[in-house]
Amino acid sequence: MLVGYARVSTPSQNLDLQIKALKEAGCDKIFTDIANGAKTARPGLKDAEMVLREGDALVVWKLDRLGRSIQHLIESINDLKEKGIGFRSLQEAIDTQTSGGKLVFHIFSALAEFERDLIRERTNAGLEAARARGKKGGRPKSLDQPKNIELLKQMHADPSYSIGDICKTLDISRSTFYRYLKSDNNENDGQ
Repeated sequence: MLVGYARVSTPSQNLDLQIKALKEAGCDKIFTDIANGAKTARPGLKDAEMVLREGDALVVWKLDRLGRSIQHLIESINDLKEKGIGFRSLQEAIDTQTSGGKLVFHIFSALAEFERDLIRERTNAGLEAARARGKKGGRPKSLDQPKNIELLKQMHADPSYSIGDICKTLDISRSTFYRYLKSDNNENDGQ
């Protein structure tokens, strides 16, 4: 069975062109969504996935109707593949149930992996450059020494210090301040 899926990003856009193409491709059922590609909730796609069985194929008018990014597209198609479900994109003439379509999909997968590797390399190079300039990465400093925790308690007890003053002096975030304050209160409640 061929199951069609059509999506537009805004209500002002029209699904007619996609639906017509999916019908002409022989889709038995067609599901639709009106949703921005960045949104994860797509009830029409979920409904289409519920109907699909092993040996069926999900058909879209164009690749970008299914995936928000190359990576998301590849993950979606791999999920279908694991269930024994094929994938077709009409505009790009991709059919993962044919050897040519499988080849094109593997090329896409290789390109996505290449892109991930480039991003990883750039990120690592950026981190190394920042370290060379004396910058430190990671989470904000926390109060790891008992004397700093004691100082936090003393400053908090002194009304002349604001929360902002305490955080700035100890070089911690407000959430860290409140986390230590809460943990201290919980310890005192248990005694």
